[in-house]
Amino acid sequence: MGCRTFTKILQTHTPSQLFTESVTVLSALGLKTDSIAAIQKPDWPRIELDLIWLESKDHHVITLADDDYPAQLKEIYDPPPLLFVRGKPELLSWPQIAVVGSRNPSTLGLEMAFDFAKTLSQCGFVITSGLALGIDAASHRGALSGQGFTIAVAGTGLDRIYPAKHKDLALDIVKTGAIISEFPPGTVAKANHFPRRNRIISGLAQGLLVVEAARDSGSLITARMALEQNREVFAIPGSIHNPLARGCNALIRQGAKLVETVEDILEELDQYNHKVEKILPLAMQSTLDLEQQTLLNLIMFGQTSVDNLVENTGKSVDVISSMLLILELQGYIEATTGGCYTRIK
Repeated sequence: MGCRTFTKILQTHTPSQLFTESVTVLSALGLKTDSIAAIQKPDWPRIELDLIWLESKDHHVITLADDDYPAQLKEIYDPPPLLFVRGKPELLSWPQIAVVGSRNPSTLGLEMAFDFAKTLSQCGFVITSGLALGIDAASHRGALSGQGFTIAVAGTGLDRIYPAKHKDLALDIVKTGAIISEFPPGTVAKANHFPRRNRIISGLAQGLLVVEAARDSGSLITARMALEQNREVFAIPGSIHNPLARGCNALIRQGAKLVETVEDILEELDQYNHKVEKILPLAMQSTLDLEQQTLLNLIMFGQTSVDNLVENTGKSVDVISSMLLILELQGYIEATTGGCYTRIK
């Protein structure tokens, strides 16, 4: 049955009550013949497979009635009654930015998706996308490279990865983030699953960033859903001669915010920036003083030399070395070859 029918029935029946009703009552609730047959004679072997899947410690299911169902998603027109989660379900309620775009992007598009996702994740936002080829995968990888968190919304059951080539990426996501789906284990990829998936991607997020999209791109469908859900829509503009920019340029003409830097997004979502600090666990919130935080901001996630830090801060080598030791002991940086340091969180 559809999500809206499911939600409507839950207003008058608990799931257990539904299984005791007659055909007449079930028909009056608007259920079709095949749905009624499934309720009266459940497919127990498939149910058993779901229960076996849920036995793994990082496998979860969240119902619409649960307290940890994400409030942001509950607001949309047709929220999924069930969410299967592999990974950390608590991330679903954290502030999120969705990043979507072409499955066949340019090299520049991949770089932009990666860089925007990395920086936004370092600002405290969870990066949400659809695990698809191209921009989706680049945004997931960008968040991971920034030591941030990312959520992948699947169009299949969580016992299979689509596309299959993203199996390793999916495993990396699950280590610190989550993969979620409204489809039970065993569900294969079907064309009509992905528009349904897209409403979850936009529904979970405070804003949606479209990096590259052709005029007829599926990303524009996600953007339309985001607007219907009263989410902010951002788009990176491009050349009028680039077919991968036409979708983004069209969105901007229709009122999407033109984005050139991450600051453009943060400015629009200023009301959420305050929520980020409150929602992050204490272990992730900075305990550094202003000077230490300033120094940390100068250290790249690649190698940064002590000489470079001395030059940029005007402080002596001894002072910088002392501050670097504190940052290293607190787990923010680690020493590398050649007397350099790299940021790790």
